[in-house]
Amino acid sequence: MNKRPDAARPLTFRFILLAAAVSALASIAPSAHGDSSRAAARPASTATTIEPSKYVGPGGCAATSCHGSVKPRADTRIFQNEYSIWVVQDKHSRAYMALTSPIGERIGRILGIGKSEESPKCLACHALDVPPEARAKTFDLSDGVSCESCHGPASAWLGPHTTRGWTHAQSVAAGMYDTRDLVSRTEKCLSCHLGTQDKFVDHEMLAAGHPDLYFELDSFSAVMPRHWKIPRESAPGVPEAGADDPWFGVRDWATGQAVQLRAALDRVAWRAHGANWPEFSELQCFACHHDLTPPEQSWRQERGYPGRRPGDPPWNASRYAVFAILAHEIDGATATQLDAQMTQLAKQMSVLNPDRDAVASTAAAARQLADRLIARIQAQPYDRAMTARLLLEISGHAGEISGQGERAAEQAAMALDSLFIASSRNAPPANAAEIRAAINGLFQLLENPSTYDPNTFAAQMTKVNALLR
Repeated sequence: MNKRPDAARPLTFRFILLAAAVSALASIAPSAHGDSSRAAARPASTATTIEPSKYVGPGGCAATSCHGSVKPRADTRIFQNEYSIWVVQDKHSRAYMALTSPIGERIGRILGIGKSEESPKCLACHALDVPPEARAKTFDLSDGVSCESCHGPASAWLGPHTTRGWTHAQSVAAGMYDTRDLVSRTEKCLSCHLGTQDKFVDHEMLAAGHPDLYFELDSFSAVMPRHWKIPRESAPGVPEAGADDPWFGVRDWATGQAVQLRAALDRVAWRAHGANWPEFSELQCFACHHDLTPPEQSWRQERGYPGRRPGDPPWNASRYAVFAILAHEIDGATATQLDAQMTQLAKQMSVLNPDRDAVASTAAAARQLADRLIARIQAQPYDRAMTARLLLEISGHAGEISGQGERAAEQAAMALDSLFIASSRNAPPANAAEIRAAINGLFQLLENPSTYDPNTFAAQMTKVNALLR
């Protein structure tokens, strides 16, 4: 395949919704092309001693003969316009500039951290904020989230990886981050799109104006957009052995869902023993932050508050709402155990003052099960039949998913979009245009989260389900 995998992708409403989120957040974007295809005449270096790698900045990748070509090339095994895509289309390149915007500066004032573009709290994700001793002379903090944010410090492999015979494994050994591995790639994305103990978005930051965090690997990769060939090539037009997976979108979505759940469970566990508890950013934001209506118009009061006391905000379990369906498809026994743990965790979290030790213990137990599912998902073959089942199962759980809040509905919309695109790429149905319009309708219902109505969203999901049959 010599065309960009997202080139023929329809302009869906998810692109409109996600583009704003990606531009507002500091995030880490994946790539899978690895080393450059520019094969110089000189042989690969045989040196065994490699100096500690430094960050050189994106300029080291910008030559037209490397990754700075204006147009994608078909006569090489990579596009060679990866830098051009990043600087022109990818909002990660403007992550640092977001800190200097009026909203970025206002967030800094509210938090009392001074200028946002000078605060380590913000630079941790809006730039490549590495120690001074790790920066080469060509490094510039204002480049934002750039090549080395994802691929690792390049000084030790930047030159050698252009030589004939140099392998991706050698680059990884020299300090390149292995984004070819889907789990590692997702972990890199989530280090900012979900957070770690060292860099995170909490309720204080949300109150100051930072957007809430959500993620779905395949959707976010498409919006970025992808700047690598799928499948990877060993030579121009020749797929690498084992890399030609026509259902890569399903695999990306599935892996991203599993790794995201594991990371979310890790986060709630360490937050349970943190300084600020309860941490309200773990809850469903729009359970409190929504338009107020007369009682007779309130779907919340009409539905009631099953499983919790009225007035207690519910836990945001959106990272499991859709993944649970995939888990049962992959490993029913493990999924059943995980259901029980997640139900218990939701009950523990949906009270005014959750028990720290109980929450941490349940999250750790659920995390082990999620980790087991990741291994199964990595080995799972994906095909038309499984994709069709997932589409029907997700859309068939319309009431259950939509009732878990706007973030769960968002995950369902992105999942249906990713799975339908993968299915259409391989075997387009006769009513593809109708299904596409119905899925777009889901995203339209999410444009204003505070007015989200689960009944309307469930009805639209049911419409999608009927069209899929």
